[in-house]
Amino acid sequence: MIHTAVLTEPVNATPTVVEERVLVRQAQDGDLRAFDELVHRYQERVYATVYHMTANHEDANDLVQEAFLKAYRALKSFKGDSSFFTWVYRIAVNKTINFLKQRKNRSGMSLNDMDFNAEHDPDMVALVSERTPRRDLGLVELQEKLNAAMQKLSEIHRLVVTLHDVQGLSHEEISKIMDCNTGTVRSRLFYARQQLQGFLADYLK
Repeated sequence: MIHTAVLTEPVNATPTVVEERVLVRQAQDGDLRAFDELVHRYQERVYATVYHMTANHEDANDLVQEAFLKAYRALKSFKGDSSFFTWVYRIAVNKTINFLKQRKNRSGMSLNDMDFNAEHDPDMVALVSERTPRRDLGLVELQEKLNAAMQKLSEIHRLVVTLHDVQGLSHEEISKIMDCNTGTVRSRLFYARQQLQGFLADYLK
């Protein structure tokens, strides 16, 4: 059900709230095609976020499928207080954070999964390219260093960097997904970036 291509640039073609509400109502009335359309519109963005949180394609694929399955089963209880997009994002994020807490004791990551696609992440690229003369080391090493640094962040701080710097969501959108105010989002983002600079200090010399 879920595509395995990781998006690294924000998706701008977001359906209007009215279109989404119509699809949600139809899906709540049992129209599977309407729910499939909702999945089609959002699955790649959700997948990209979960992948950058887990650094593992198989885990991300499983978690996204579980998130949409949970959303389908709970669809009758969805009241529309937020957008369906925000609602399903929160389901996926909560599942991923719980998964990461359980996975902490698992050792290592596959080098084949270290494709953070940093060339599309302007904040991360600037963090390295503007401060180091070692640009000739190549993008592969940069991707590995950034991915490894991301995995050292706490689940919450990794999430806020992924949503803002990788997915391009606004502070307001992130606050709804993370269920906190925008000030908290900004402080978490600042702290996460400070942490990343610390983790990358040796590489930036």
